[in-house]
Amino acid sequence: AIGIFALLGLSALYIKLDLSPLNTGFQEKMVALDGNYKDDIFQFVLLNALAILIASLIVGTWMSVNRSKKLNLPSWDPAARRLVINLMIPLVAGGLLCLIFIQKGELAFLAPITLLFYGLALVNASKYTVDEIRNLGIIEITLGLIAFWKIDFALLLWGIGFGILHIIYGIFIHTKQK
Repeated sequence: AIGIFALLGLSALYIKLDLSPLNTGFQEKMVALDGNYKDDIFQFVLLNALAILIASLIVGTWMSVNRSKKLNLPSWDPAARRLVINLMIPLVAGGLLCLIFIQKGELAFLAPITLLFYGLALVNASKYTVDEIRNLGIIEITLGLIAFWKIDFALLLWGIGFGILHIIYGIFIHTKQK
């Protein structure tokens, strides 16, 4: 579900920016905003990202709580608290860094930052959940670094990391847990 939300949001962003996944105009579109926060594209980017984040958090929490109920396990125990704390430290740091980049008008770097810090969060929290989370985190970190290096493909790499990989990972975990 989270991967589908990411791909839907990304598709809307490509349409709004009038780009295709292999178009190399992403950086120019973001730099052209030049910190103009009243720009409708900037507002769309921000609202789109918030919608994806909120929908993902709601669905992820709901799925986690339901799974705990099915297994007759508490959904909020010391292990869950440690997982959330270890996940949130890099996520909050990455979120604050994104706010700094937004304030400076450097919007092109938001996709690589989110990939990189999400990957770091997964690796950091992986000791409290299934082993595959660590591998997903390492792939997200790698995609984030590549996105910094090839900034024009940052949105495409973001779509792979948050969209396609979440769909593949979700199918894999669902199949493994049956």
